[in-house]
Amino acid sequence: MKPIEFILYIILFFPVIISAQIPDEFNNFFSDMTMRIDYYHIGDAKNEIMTIDHIYQYGIWAGSRRNLIDRFNNGTYYAKIYDQETNQLIFSKGFDSYFKEYQTSATAIDGVQRTYHESLLIPYPLKSIILVMEKRDAQNKLVEIFRSTLDPNSTGVITESVVDHRVKTFNSHISGDPHKMVDVAIIAEGYKIDQEDKFKADLKRFTQIFFNQEPYKSYKNKFNIYGVFKPSEDSGVDEPRAGIYKKTALNASFNSLGSERYLMTEDNKSLRDIAAHVPYDALYIMVNHKRYGGGGIYNLYCTFTADNQFHEYLFLHEFGHSFAGLADEYYTSEVAYSDFYRRDVEPVEPNITALLDSNDLKWNNLVSEDVEIPTLWEKKGYDDMDYPWQNLRRQLNDKIAQLKRTGAPQEEIHKAEQEYNEKDKNHSLEVDRYLRKSKYWDKVGAFEGAGYSAQGLYRPMLDCIMFSKGNKPFCRVCEQAIIKVIEHFSE
Repeated sequence: MKPIEFILYIILFFPVIISAQIPDEFNNFFSDMTMRIDYYHIGDAKNEIMTIDHIYQYGIWAGSRRNLIDRFNNGTYYAKIYDQETNQLIFSKGFDSYFKEYQTSATAIDGVQRTYHESLLIPYPLKSIILVMEKRDAQNKLVEIFRSTLDPNSTGVITESVVDHRVKTFNSHISGDPHKMVDVAIIAEGYKIDQEDKFKADLKRFTQIFFNQEPYKSYKNKFNIYGVFKPSEDSGVDEPRAGIYKKTALNASFNSLGSERYLMTEDNKSLRDIAAHVPYDALYIMVNHKRYGGGGIYNLYCTFTADNQFHEYLFLHEFGHSFAGLADEYYTSEVAYSDFYRRDVEPVEPNITALLDSNDLKWNNLVSEDVEIPTLWEKKGYDDMDYPWQNLRRQLNDKIAQLKRTGAPQEEIHKAEQEYNEKDKNHSLEVDRYLRKSKYWDKVGAFEGAGYSAQGLYRPMLDCIMFSKGNKPFCRVCEQAIIKVIEHFSE
């Protein structure tokens, strides 16, 4: 048996040999295995229902056995697990969903109902539990929308092996016991069977990128990073606007929710079945493509393309969404949803604010000396520079999509792509130069323009990897938020 197969065999079938002191609170209610609750999320902009699909038992529980209650107050939804006998809250987790993003789309607003498949992972209960799903209302208060009693000993629970012999796993960086580490799984998408070596090289490259960035660099010994490879029939992914469709392991696609650069998958079951070959707290989907694209949803997954010129930025930016629940801080780019944040309600994300009370700023402890709140930065000059580029960027992408769709010569397509990449890079450098000239550079304040809104929402610093493209740090507020999540998972 090969070493990696032996490790996988242990993780899946002999969880009891992982030795560690198990806290009483965990031991009283859970066994050291994973329960995966698959469910359907159905509705439109005004209505939604949830219904259970299947329940699975497998593996060890990769998460913390001490921090069972989520106290981050982040995410549109909260899953809460109660012991049925005592009604005690024994586990909770905040998250966002692809369905929630769909609810803000024009299609959903028009009343078109759609169905999305989702999963919740919890430690395996010893006795019957009550699963409660809560969602934030217009004032961001959590309101119950679903409740179900689940019996972990039911014959309906699927306990058959999750091992798929077409799947290979690789240890890219291992620091220790999965219970005490942040376990990150990087899943291959759009890599053919003869591109396994490319996946392994990409896995190594992006693991190095990850640990070159703070705060991950300083917390390197708190992470395990695994690669999970299931070959796809085709290389790349779907590009609907270009009329290109591929057969891939996860069925990922550009143009998700109508946005040309939004790259996601709606095939949640395939994703979870493949990811189940390793213990994980967080999921990356690494897409074998050179075009700019990605996405990230809090406590769901994130995607990024491996070979575009902004691959480092995409890799880190999207993980900021999915791992730490960070909001987008940019506001000029076109996105797939509308009215994502209300201006009269404080967002739950740690790195943007509606500034409803300037004396009670959520990052008050980090505000720089002699910086006024709100902070009157050189916004007009930035807007005059960036909005025209967004219009041009859209035109250039439309041109490339049309060339591909109409079967233009490859040389002509390549020339158009080169033109776009050059202009995109030059604009990114122009943004960097402009922001660095500001008297507020490297200062923490409250800068208007964030969360897809030019007015009424504020970000902590002029620039951040959550604001603009390029190789740059997280702002100090984002970095602080990430550290808290690392500490939560690493006990």
